[in-house]
Amino acid sequence: MSQEDIQAHLILGDTSYYSINLAKKPDLQPAAVQIPTEYKLFANYPNPFNPSTIIQYQLPTNGMVTVKVYDILGREVKTLVNDYKTAGNYSVNFDASRLASGIYFYQIRAGNFTSTKKMMYLK
Repeated sequence: MSQEDIQAHLILGDTSYYSINLAKKPDLQPAAVQIPTEYKLFANYPNPFNPSTIIQYQLPTNGMVTVKVYDILGREVKTLVNDYKTAGNYSVNFDASRLASGIYFYQIRAGNFTSTKKMMYLK
């Protein structure tokens, strides 16, 4: 058996079969990094959620960023991010397991950009 015939086989369950040729090295290229061109706060996912949700945002420039969660009365519930961030895409997990069901707001402040969105926690 030549080196080019060497293969690794993984058998998962009774029907799944994968074959990898170990003699050929994959041509790996670095991923192109895309820097966002605008500030953006995305809708949380999932929404409604129980007990946690993911909040995503993007930054076109470096700077201080805060992401906070507020209750329906405008009281701060939690600070999720309060840090210097470089330009790029980010996500943060919000765990509301110790909070009451209801409507909450999350807000990002970065540079002169501010955006607020609504989310619903259902137990």
